[in-house]
Amino acid sequence: MVRAGRARGRRARTLGQNFLVDRNILDVIERLAELRPDDVVLEIGGGLGVLSERLVPRVEHLHVVEVDRGLEEALRGALAGFSSVTLHMADALELDLAGLDPAPTKVVANLPYGIAATVILRTIEELPSVTSWLAMVQREVGERLAAAPGTPAYGAPSVLAQLSCEVRVVRAISRNVFRPVPRVDSVLVALRRVAPGVEAEVRSLVHDAFAHRRKALAGSLALAPAAPAGVRETVRGVLVELGHPPDERAERLAPAEFVELAERLAR
Repeated sequence: MVRAGRARGRRARTLGQNFLVDRNILDVIERLAELRPDDVVLEIGGGLGVLSERLVPRVEHLHVVEVDRGLEEALRGALAGFSSVTLHMADALELDLAGLDPAPTKVVANLPYGIAATVILRTIEELPSVTSWLAMVQREVGERLAAAPGTPAYGAPSVLAQLSCEVRVVRAISRNVFRPVPRVDSVLVALRRVAPGVEAEVRSLVHDAFAHRRKALAGSLALAPAAPAGVRETVRGVLVELGHPPDERAERLAPAEFVELAERLAR
């Protein structure tokens, strides 16, 4: 039994899995998720099913995604007896989100640390039916998603999340509520959709803008693989029009200003 436990611990760390074992935190998640009987919830990282068991009787349908085949038996056991659940044994980064039926309206999850930001941004873009998210993530990830312009944590994930959603860190979570105990603390982050997903041109510009954080924004965009000739001076001019110094860095622009910058560069 000791060997099996250690093996599971090693596998969990490899997959970024930390299983929630504190029932009080499950109560908090259930309350903050504001579940309704007509909700269709997407849970990514089903683990051993402790959160899934809380969600499934309270919603119309539950989609549970889990990549670790070693957890399938435990998950199916936890969800036995419920017809309103679909278990997807798949990688959340490869799953056809648009093909989920019924379409999710909420995301509620204890996300694997290594993919948390990517999964949240992907669901924002590919699941327009989702209107709110409540996710357990590594503290740094939550702070990054909610960061304000000009702060050290502000970056591409902040901009892309905030262009579509209001983002708030709603509660700090101790590492001691998980098994195995992670080396970092977590937070619950809440997102509420206020706009559609971001256009591909804007996403590309945002990623290019933050690709070289120590450089001025104009210089960073000039280094992008598909940068057109003269883009450095063009960007400097647009920044002045937007009320910024010509050598402003990306982290000083508000999310909406990246949309404006992309629109002016496309003219």
